[in-house]
Amino acid sequence: MARVLLFGRLSDVAGWRERQVDSPFLSALRAELSGEDAALGEALAGKGVQVALDQVIVRGDAALNAGTEVAFLPPMSGG
Repeated sequence: MARVLLFGRLSDVAGWRERQVDSPFLSALRAELSGEDAALGEALAGKGVQVALDQVIVRGDAALNAGTEVAFLPPMSGG
């Protein structure tokens, strides 16, 4: 099972910060989360949201293994 972490407003939208999910690919994980919670799905698809697998930013789809840490990161701001 992958360990899914949500940060910032993403965790506010979902109402949770961490959970275990059994999905073979990142795309399947996104689909599962979106199917369970449309507001979260919309937030995850938002501009600037990034995904880190085991603390490395990834783009596109990727395979998930048992123990993979998947972190969804909201857009960063600052000056």
